Amino acid sequence: MSPADLRSLSDAELRALADEIRQFLVATVSKTGGHLGPNLGVVELTLALHRVFESPRDRILWDTGHQAYVHKLLTRPREGFARLRKLGGMSGYPNRTESQHDFIENSHASTGLSYASGMAEAMRRQGDPGHVVVVVGDGALTGGMAYEALNNIGHRKTPVIIVVNDNGRSYAPTVGGLAQHLAQQLTVLNPSYHRTKKRVDRILRAVPAGDKAIEAVRRIKEGLKELVSPRTFFEYLGIKYSGPIDGHNIEDVERTLRQVSRLGGPSVVHVITTKGRGYGPAEADEIDHLHGVSAFDVLTAKPLSRKVSYTDVFGEALLREAEQEPRLVAITAAMGSSAGLGPFAERFPDRFYDVGIAEQHAVTFAAGLAMAGLRPVVVIYSTFLQRALDQVMMDVCLHKLPVTFVLDRAGITGDDGPSHHGIFDLTFLRAMPGLTLAAASDPQELRDLLHTAIARDGAGPFAIRFPKGAAGDSEAQPARILPVGEWEVLRQGSAALLLATGKLVPAALEAATMLDKEGLPLTVVNGRFIKPLDPRLESWARRHPAVLTLEDNVVTGGFGSAVAEALAPLGIPVTVMAVPDSFIEQGGQAELLKQLGLDAPGVASRVRRLVGDNESMPEPATQPGS
Repeated sequence: MSPADLRSLSDAELRALADEIRQFLVATVSKTGGHLGPNLGVVELTLALHRVFESPRDRILWDTGHQAYVHKLLTRPREGFARLRKLGGMSGYPNRTESQHDFIENSHASTGLSYASGMAEAMRRQGDPGHVVVVVGDGALTGGMAYEALNNIGHRKTPVIIVVNDNGRSYAPTVGGLAQHLAQQLTVLNPSYHRTKKRVDRILRAVPAGDKAIEAVRRIKEGLKELVSPRTFFEYLGIKYSGPIDGHNIEDVERTLRQVSRLGGPSVVHVITTKGRGYGPAEADEIDHLHGVSAFDVLTAKPLSRKVSYTDVFGEALLREAEQEPRLVAITAAMGSSAGLGPFAERFPDRFYDVGIAEQHAVTFAAGLAMAGLRPVVVIYSTFLQRALDQVMMDVCLHKLPVTFVLDRAGITGDDGPSHHGIFDLTFLRAMPGLTLAAASDPQELRDLLHTAIARDGAGPFAIRFPKGAAGDSEAQPARILPVGEWEVLRQGSAALLLATGKLVPAALEAATMLDKEGLPLTVVNGRFIKPLDPRLESWARRHPAVLTLEDNVVTGGFGSAVAEALAPLGIPVTVMAVPDSFIEQGGQAELLKQLGLDAPGVASRVRRLVGDNESMPEPATQPGS
């Protein structure tokens, strides 16, 4: 099926197709994992969009891109879904290399309106008659960039059709003033609202001059609605508003889209949808309506496997720190449950702040909290903190504030692809003056680093990165304070000095074990602090014939670069093993690390090529732990 084929279907056939699509999504995502709830909610909306607009002549954009599975199903062979989010398979987001119907590869929210504005302006200048339609949903209107774009679109009268997919949620319930105004409109689609209204009308008609009372109430109601209506918000910006509309009624959505497509200027179509619609467990899930899932059992929606993750470990550790430090508060950008903050929010609701998809605000809000005496912990995925670099530098670091940044999903994350690999944080955070930067190599080290950061009262900002994935079954030990800048010597050898950090420390140890059998004993050091470096680095480097570094950050500007910069004046070369200076596709973590040569065999091979099979390597004059 192509999008054009949809236009020949009857209403009954469309409803049957919608049911079939939902069944297909549940069956497919239960095997591959992915974003289920958002896509179950946009089935009818997507069908209507492709019936009204002629993609790719008309450009349909998705903000955020994780709600585009139905669009992908309609615009490319469905067989591709068998390898959804797999190495070499179909991306979980729109992807320009996959289809002419995909125009952007966004999965960072609140960007779609800016893309759409630029495209529409360019098309208008070039006389292109096509439409630009952007579907804005899952809390993307909580991001400041969206408001900047709306302001510009209204000012320039840019002909963008904005479909607000309002399901009341981002990952969790959507926060923010506009979200509350949008929620006011849900009443017009609520049957209980209409039943109550009829009852009140009957009572008023039963009293003398009841008709006048009804009219007076109607005027008051309409006046109040105008005060809180999203129509007022958008039309003050110069953008025409239509809605709200039942987003699961294809006929109503189509009719409205056709109307606004003839207006010529910017317009908003406000549709109400239900996240997880049509799949009982998703509709019943009060946390996030099965927003993002791993492989699961279709009947129960339970994960096929559930292991304790680094995120779980962090959540428990933060809870323990908060019990000891009453000034500790937690801030997140719409990722509370996903970033392990559920237990914290439940235990300390007055110390938990979810600011919506607004990372820039989250960081400067934390700066303000710190200036007033609190100890904020900002919990954001590594890839999302990229959106707030100026705020980290100028609002936190410049003021030397005791803000702790916790970066979940650091390094190669796997199946969400280029936009979600946290492979740039060591580079951009290493450039921040006065910031202490650390990476956890195991669950206990994560606990220790968090405790160290919280205990350093007034010592400036501290950032901790940790990986996505299972954390193992080791029992938690009491957290200890680690000397800042001090590394840990894990094993000693003479063939080479291997400095590893974060998730790749175990790979370094495994590679060393392999090389031991070949007569190439390595010194392996856990470089848990990327900034500052251990002052013993120079003496260690001088005692070894070769120095190598290992990290799951891009090769440019990361841990290896820091070591190389320190040793370059001494004339000591450094071999850096890191992620190439490029974007990395989706795939399993182990697959990608192997492909990049960052697994144990790859590391052993690189060391072997560098130092050769020389069995007469000199023993170090003194042990490197000194």
